[in-house]
Amino acid sequence: MITEPQQQVPIYNFGTINFKDLEEIVVIKRNVSNSIFSNWFENDIQVSDNDQNILDNLINENAIFIDSYKEEELKVKFIAPILNRVKFTDIDHEIRDFYEEKISYKTDKFILTGITDFLVSRGLEYSKKPYFFIEEFKKSIKNDDPRPQLLAELIAAVELNNFKIMKGAYIVGAIWNFVILEKLAENKYQYFISINFDSTKIADLTAIYKNLVAIKEEIFQMLD
Repeated sequence: MITEPQQQVPIYNFGTINFKDLEEIVVIKRNVSNSIFSNWFENDIQVSDNDQNILDNLINENAIFIDSYKEEELKVKFIAPILNRVKFTDIDHEIRDFYEEKISYKTDKFILTGITDFLVSRGLEYSKKPYFFIEEFKKSIKNDDPRPQLLAELIAAVELNNFKIMKGAYIVGAIWNFVILEKLAENKYQYFISINFDSTKIADLTAIYKNLVAIKEEIFQMLD
C-alpha cells in the first residue's frame, strides 16, 4: 500500500509576514471609516499635572534624536517610559504587559506564530490571554511594514480568545497609529487604521497616553 506524503502546513512568522502572505491564508480588507475609533479616542481620561510634565520632558529630551535612535534606543528612552507610566500591571486582575512574548495560532491550513514586541495579557508569569498589542519599529514603513505583522498578531489573538474585536497599535519612528481588527466570519476580517499621532507634538503625545489608559481601563472593566 502506497501512502501519499503528508502535506506540510505552512508557517508564517509575525516578524516577516507581509500583506501578500496574509491575503493567501485569510480574507482581510481595510475599512477606511474612522468612526469606529470614536468611543476609544473620545474618552474622558484626565491627565494629571505630573503626568503632563513627564510627557513634556520626554519630548524635550528625545524629540530631536528620534529619527536617529536605533530600535532599542527608541524603546528604552521614549516608548517604555510612556507604557510604564500607563502601568498595565495589576495583580488583582492578573494582568500585565509583556515584551518579546511568543504566541501561536494553529489551523489545519496554516500556523501564525512568533515573538511579539509588546502585549497586554492575562497572566503574571506568562501570557495566557492577550488583549492588546503594540508593534514597535524605527525603520520607515517602506523598508519594514509593521501593519501586516500587527494584523497577524491580532488575528491570532482574536482566534485564541474567541473574540470578535482586537485592538493594537504600531509605531514607526515618532508616528503612532492605532488599529482595530474585526472578525466578520470564519477566516474573514476587516481592519481600521487611525489617523497619525506624532509623538513629538505634545497634543498628540497626550492623546496617545490617554488612548493607552483608555484601553487599560477597558480591559479591567471586561475582567470585572
